[in-house]
Amino acid sequence: MLVYGIKNCNTVKNALTWLDEHKVAYEFHDYKKKGITADILKSWSKQVGWESLLNRKGLTWKQLPEVDRAKIKTEDDAIKLMIEKTSIIKRPLLEEKGKVILLGFDEDSYQNKLRK
Repeated sequence: MLVYGIKNCNTVKNALTWLDEHKVAYEFHDYKKKGITADILKSWSKQVGWESLLNRKGLTWKQLPEVDRAKIKTEDDAIKLMIEKTSIIKRPLLEEKGKVILLGFDEDSYQNKLRK
């Protein structure tokens, strides 16, 4: 399983702690260090929708000028922005064999989906 996120994000830290405590094996992909491709974002967008991937509650979105936020109307607009500003991607995103299995961190969802 791959976990995508940013190491210093509190939500990601909580998710990684949960995974470690429950002995769930994963590899971590840090957007800040490794970036992300348009192809990966398009694949995720097909699975969960670009609106779900775009973190409109975070500081990165809130700090964007209103004129720039207003320009995000399509998947292509959102993907371009997510590549430029990886902190605007909702996180963490858990992927297994190319399939998004979880987006964000909710302990109950992790418990239901990952505990066997």
